[in-house]
Amino acid sequence: MTQMNGAQTLIQTLCDAGVNVCFANPGTSEMHFVAALDAVPSMRAVLTLFEGVASGAADGYGRMAGKPAATLLHLGPGLANALANFHNAMRARTPIVNVVGDHATYHKKYDAPLESDVEAYAKPVSTWIRSSQSAAAVASDAADAVAAAMGPPGGIASLILPADVSWNPAERPAAPRPIKPRSTVAGAAIDAAKRALTSGHKCALLLGGSTLLAPGLIAASRIAEKTSAKLMCDTFPARLDRGAGLPNPERLAYLAEMTVMQLDGIQHLIVVDSKAPVSFFAYPGKPSYLVPEGCEVHVLAEPSEDAVAALEALGDALGAKATAPKLEAAQRPALSTGALSPESIARTIGALLPEGAVVSDEGNTAGLFVPFLTNGAPQHSWMCLTGGAIGQGMPVATGAAVACPGRKVINLQADGSAMYTAQALWTQAREQLDVTTVVFANRSYAILNMELSRVGATPPGPKALSMLDLSNPVIDFAALARSVGVAGQRVTTAEEFTRAFGAAMSESGPHLIECVI
Repeated sequence: MTQMNGAQTLIQTLCDAGVNVCFANPGTSEMHFVAALDAVPSMRAVLTLFEGVASGAADGYGRMAGKPAATLLHLGPGLANALANFHNAMRARTPIVNVVGDHATYHKKYDAPLESDVEAYAKPVSTWIRSSQSAAAVASDAADAVAAAMGPPGGIASLILPADVSWNPAERPAAPRPIKPRSTVAGAAIDAAKRALTSGHKCALLLGGSTLLAPGLIAASRIAEKTSAKLMCDTFPARLDRGAGLPNPERLAYLAEMTVMQLDGIQHLIVVDSKAPVSFFAYPGKPSYLVPEGCEVHVLAEPSEDAVAALEALGDALGAKATAPKLEAAQRPALSTGALSPESIARTIGALLPEGAVVSDEGNTAGLFVPFLTNGAPQHSWMCLTGGAIGQGMPVATGAAVACPGRKVINLQADGSAMYTAQALWTQAREQLDVTTVVFANRSYAILNMELSRVGATPPGPKALSMLDLSNPVIDFAALARSVGVAGQRVTTAEEFTRAFGAAMSESGPHLIECVI
């Protein structure tokens, strides 16, 4: 039997534990990992041209697959490039095994130019960190990393891999570790929620995380219908099952003053795998904590607990088992004609969205109409910008397409944030992923134009406004897409968009449609 090295035992251990996709941007210290990929054919390696694409793709993969992908990054600076999308993944509680190469153990003392504190970079976004110290231990470390990533509620397990740990001889892969199950919600929490819901006071259920897939939505809707509670969900869910035949919770608004209006009069807020709402930013004269004064917050289930089982138990306690959930009716908007606008784009998407589609939503301001006009479309999955760090849309769509090869992936993409991680288009072309990117080209950071006034800044002058303008020079997204092998076109009317989007839905492979609005 050929002697294995540390990298080979690491990769085989990951595959044996079900982690068989790796989004990679490697460097010199990771070359033995790269070479080992040929020795472990069950690992699919997906090259990305920027580390933020790797981390975002692993996020999209984990949200849709329900299990981790691995990332392979080069030293501290490579990890630093990935941190923004790891921040989003952390907020989404996505399971990821983050492998970060490091200098050989004996080389670190020489303070080479790329030497850094990798663990310090990893700490803010990781639920588990370990630096492997020997080839004999790395397989066991990898098995622990997978278990840590999958342990409820899910998170990023960062395994630091010194170069000599990869190349030194090792014995064998490690067996998968048992995954810790979600804990059972205490009966006291169920009793408290029941008392609130039967108090005669105005109540709301706030859903997040695991409750936003079909079983949790249906259980929650039965409770809401039985008790006349308002059914709500997080502003930016990691993954929301939606469409005709499913409950449609009201999403908390992004703007704090609108959330205050949504919660006005609520006396009991039952939080399920989420947290009490707060404003995204501080604003002069506006509240940060958005729960109404006098409203009592009841936590039915924490993120590490079995929230769906808690909803079902609460429904049984309320006698809601036979109550019919409120389901969204099947309906589609009519196709638009004439001028291209955010609303006409949304109408076409709502009219043509295929069953089973996966939507990666980073439409920001221009994409606001799309959720409303797809409520009654065939059932689909929706992924949002969980941590607010822009540059997520294209990478998350990329990872989702790897996780769900039989489903259409649609990326609703603001033009400003598209430029953060446009390298994802190259990976989509290389892997021939079925992703259609719809770029809302309003040629500005429109959301920041709105925020400029909301934070109470002095009236903006030409220098301030130029910081939010993307028209000098104009970005040609269609040409950019074509330059990396993606079918790209620019549209300026509703009819042109209908033809382009319809064609993309009927063909496989990556497409980009630049909508000039």
